[in-house]
Order: sequence, then structure tokens, then C-alpha cells
Amino acid sequence: RPTSCRSYYLTFLSDYIFLMIMKIVVATKNPGKVREIKEILAHKRIQVCSLLDFPNFPEIKETGKSFYENALTKARQVNQKTSLPALADDSGLEVDALNNRPGILSARYAGTKATDQERINKLLSEMKGIPDSKRKGRFVCCMVFCDHNRIFHVTGFCDGTISRKPSGRNGFGYDPVFFLPELGKTMAQLDLDEKNKISHRSNALKKIKEMIFREYKII
Repeated sequence: RPTSCRSYYLTFLSDYIFLMIMKIVVATKNPGKVREIKEILAHKRIQVCSLLDFPNFPEIKETGKSFYENALTKARQVNQKTSLPALADDSGLEVDALNNRPGILSARYAGTKATDQERINKLLSEMKGIPDSKRKGRFVCCMVFCDHNRIFHVTGFCDGTISRKPSGRNGFGYDPVFFLPELGKTMAQLDLDEKNKISHRSNALKKIKEMIFREYKII
């Protein structure tokens, strides 16, 4: 009988864990980014929230020297302060002709309080004399998942060129000037489903989603 009771308990515990909802905090207040991440991580056992749900969460300073260092800092701080698994990314635009600028400074390229349009204007101004053949660039996204001692990371990329003027109203950041030759559109001209098939963030998310599902036995 003791063995039978123990077996029953283990079966019950296994079923309970299997049915548990995993709450993940995305370390951002960017609604566009949250929307993209929710779309890809959608699962009945996963609840995605963000720092928009924690309005008093202190600002996280990005002082790292790489996308990975910044993403790790954000994931660790959110995990520590909320006691929930955290998912953070640091992403940006690298342009060959600008020696990979703006890079990790993409969000602060035109100043800490600059708008997306102001960042785009600065980028286009710096690239004014650069011919079409030398306007190649890529979006880079390093994503880090942190749940106390469980930490893993991935990097996703999306290659394209920098157009001479903005086009499209979807997306955010540099999307209106990031042209995808194979599609004949800028990133901002894609709908969310199209973007989630090819973007740097979706590439990173799909990789880290596999890791999360495997690590936590989510099926």
C-alpha cells in the first residue's frame, strides 16, 4: 500500500506540473515588441506579461558592450525583482557602411528621448551619399531567458538594405527604412504574420521557445 500511495502521489504531481500555467515576464515596455512575442509564444500553458504590467518597475540601464550583455542584465533584474521567469532581448540595426552602427545604440542613436522618426532621420542623413549597392544591413536580436539558475540565450538575424525613404505604417523602430529585397517591401509594409516569419526577433524567439518547451516539458 505505501508503494501504491507513493505511486499515486507521483502521478498526481506529474499531472499537476503538466497542467501548470507558466507565467513569463517580457522585460520591455514596448507594446509592439510585446505583441510580437505574445504571438509567437502563444500556448495554453504560457501566460506572457510584460513590464507594462509592472508600472512601478525601475528603469533598467543598458550599460553592456554587446547585445548579449544588455539582454542578460534585463532578464536577471526582472527575474530577481518579480521572482518570475523573465525573457529579455536586446536588438538593433547594424549597417555595413556605418561600421555596424547604430548597433547596440540603436534605441539611443539620436538621443535618449528621440522618437522613431528622429532616429530614422539621423540614419538616412548619415547614409545620404551611400550608393544602393553599399546599403546592406541586418537586424540583430539577442534573447536571454532567465529563471534563477536556468539561463540560456540565442541570437537571430534578418538581412536587408536601407531604403532612401520610409515606407509602411506597421512595425516600429527602423522598420520603415529596412527593405527586404526578396519580398520587395520594407519591414513596416508587412503584417504581423508576415513579419513573424522572417524577422530577427521571431528567429530568436522560435529558437528560445524550443529551449523553454524542452526544459519545462511543455507540449
